[in-house]
Amino acid sequence: MTEKEKMIAGLPYNANNPELVALRRDVRVKLAAYNSAGYVTETISAMLAGILGETGKGSWIEPPFYCDYGFNIKTGKDFYMNFDCVILDVAPVTIGDNVMCGPKVQLLAATHSLDPEERNFSGTELGKPITIGNRVWIGAGVIVCPGVTIGDEAVIGAGSVVTRDVPPRVFAAGNPCKVIKAI
Repeated sequence: MTEKEKMIAGLPYNANNPELVALRRDVRVKLAAYNSAGYVTETISAMLAGILGETGKGSWIEPPFYCDYGFNIKTGKDFYMNFDCVILDVAPVTIGDNVMCGPKVQLLAATHSLDPEERNFSGTELGKPITIGNRVWIGAGVIVCPGVTIGDEAVIGAGSVVTRDVPPRVFAAGNPCKVIKAI
């Protein structure tokens, strides 16, 4: 397997691999243009479609926006992400239809080994996919950790750190995020 294939599969991979370094460099060039392009226009919408792996109709991310690769991000239709958000997409990040994210949301599929011998700054990393269902609202400043699934129609309170799956139709909040009540 190539390092890119290992990365997408959630296996340990070498982030310093020349192909991955080039892909990160290429998306940063696209992001620089996107982040300086101004407000919503057909041109900037096309730029976003050229960054993400798949973009649903009517989806929009307010600049500035940052990601690792872009090609591992799939959004449904009518997705909205506010200013200054980060998606570390070393593993697939799948976002459903009609999802809203507040400013400074972080979707972090990237992770490292807990074993200090493996976590030695050699460039070895791994990722776990993030899945966000349909009609989800993620409040400002939320951090979604690797491997998390957020169920349909859930609401995540501002400032929460989501470390484990959230079921559908609940309001969840806190650090660590936990279910507060059913919706």
